[in-house]
Amino acid sequence: MSDEEFLVDRHGPVTVLTLNRPQARNALNGSLIAGIGATVLEAEQDSGTRALVLTAAGDRAFCAGMDLRAFSGGEDVGFSDTPENRAFQRLTRGAVEVPVVGAANGTAVGGGLELLLGCDLIVAADTAKFGLPEVQRGLFPGGGGTYIAERVPLGIALQLTLTGEFFSAARGYEIGLINAVVPAGQVLDTALAFAERIAANGPLGVAACKELVRLSVTDPERAAERLRHWQGVVFASADAKEGALAFMEKRDPVWQGK
Repeated sequence: MSDEEFLVDRHGPVTVLTLNRPQARNALNGSLIAGIGATVLEAEQDSGTRALVLTAAGDRAFCAGMDLRAFSGGEDVGFSDTPENRAFQRLTRGAVEVPVVGAANGTAVGGGLELLLGCDLIVAADTAKFGLPEVQRGLFPGGGGTYIAERVPLGIALQLTLTGEFFSAARGYEIGLINAVVPAGQVLDTALAFAERIAANGPLGVAACKELVRLSVTDPERAAERLRHWQGVVFASADAKEGALAFMEKRDPVWQGK
């Protein structure tokens, strides 16, 4: 993988992943997907990484989805069964263990929007456009776009997927898909601020919230089971005691993640 196509930066407990193919509208080729997957795996294994920010270079596009040139040339664009590809696929399903904040510097359509749907929070430039136009090409958003109904009301999810129409960042905010809309130059800083606020909290409690809130939408019965599990883990943890003690002593807590 070319270091120029994919950048990784560390901001304390936050890791920033940058898609760096602006000349190709940051389309996903095999090396980019593998790089994202590898970074996700590293973050999940590093207790010092408390959040991820996913962004892209340039001001035209966050991600145009799959690189069709690479696909048509026979390149593996995430379909083979490798640890990196599996990690990337978990990212698109919102199943990464570490909280992920999407920072959409520009337009995200098709697979680009599907990538954002896997993020827990989304910050978007006020000039960005979004859409799932696959039906206009005789296809459907098969990379997870149909899961948009987990983030917005059913009627709106059906409208967006059945018509393939584009929508603005402001509209995305109105329907609850996007958490913040800011000028393009403020997207990364705003996303980092969200990530740092998440990273400052107890890691066990954050992990419980990430899993349980998502399950409450997709599988309520499983959510009830996992709630009992997390109650036993979190409330009996050293971090729970530290959180209470730090509050009483009026100081910042020192988390151990256990």
